[in-house]
Amino acid sequence: MKSSICLLFVVVGAISALSEQENTIREVANKWIDTINNDPTSTWRAGHNFHPDTPMSYLKGLLGVSDIQPNLADLDQYVEEDSEENKKIKLPKYFDSRKKWKNCKSLREIRDQGNCGSCWAVAVAAAFADRLCIASKGKWNKHISSRELMSCCSYCGFGCQGGFPDAAWVYIKRHGLVTGGDYDSHDGCQPYPIAPCEHHIEGPKPNCSASDTEPTPVCETKCTHGPSHSYVQDRQKGKTAYMVPLGEKATQLEIFKNGPVVAAFKVYEDFFMYKSGVYKHHPESPFRGRHAVKVIGWGEQNGLPYWLVQNSWDYDWGDKGLFKIARGNECDFEKAMTAGKPNWKK
Repeated sequence: MKSSICLLFVVVGAISALSEQENTIREVANKWIDTINNDPTSTWRAGHNFHPDTPMSYLKGLLGVSDIQPNLADLDQYVEEDSEENKKIKLPKYFDSRKKWKNCKSLREIRDQGNCGSCWAVAVAAAFADRLCIASKGKWNKHISSRELMSCCSYCGFGCQGGFPDAAWVYIKRHGLVTGGDYDSHDGCQPYPIAPCEHHIEGPKPNCSASDTEPTPVCETKCTHGPSHSYVQDRQKGKTAYMVPLGEKATQLEIFKNGPVVAAFKVYEDFFMYKSGVYKHHPESPFRGRHAVKVIGWGEQNGLPYWLVQNSWDYDWGDKGLFKIARGNECDFEKAMTAGKPNWKK
């Protein structure tokens, strides 16, 4: 009898897993688009961002922040520097890092993580590149390799299967990272190895959802592009790695003074349909996973304060690759912000 019951649970579990695998966004997109756009109190607009046949399992695979947290003794205690100076800073109502540091090319770009749950590595590498440019006053103005981070950091997580932004900053502090631009860019020592694919309704690239998540690339201790000596010469290290303290003003000061930070937040189903406005998740929208993104500024829209954020699902997702999310820890957005300062020698 017991064996029959166990077999029943196995069969039911397998059917449930298969059903989850086969569900597509077609079944939920129109529901949320109608719900959000027909709600007069909604602060944002929804629309189609993905092909209707995209499996929900694929969308969940893009959310690459693991639920398991590493035990990191090397994460620095955040220390408020120049507190008297901070008191004198009058934070603007609207702030966009791209406008303050106009010459930093990495700040202006939207990444495409492709068919891989590497958002944790992509966001941290991009933010570190921004901060290097800012700290050097534009003397260093390149791209940092998210490939090395996702492939070589053994304690950062599981590569394309997800990882930990805080551990990524610690890796940069301990070991540094080489340069590396987008896929097929021939930019830097280790460019991103996973081809961009069509997340969206239509386009010239192959459909991301047509294949399984890409395997994590093998760790290389040499340049995959360019002269071999640049593997050592291009490496840039961090000086610190820390959690950004809770509180809107503390986060604003951090971004205003040092550059973008990385947020790891909860993603609900309706987020996939974001198009414009200030996102606040619908209370009936189910939780789908955790995602890492780069926070570049803030502002207010119709009296509602928001964070300005760059996603890593290419330019044709959301508002040209960006989104706004309500300030006040919406979706635990302010709960796990991380950053680090580069070890730039003037």
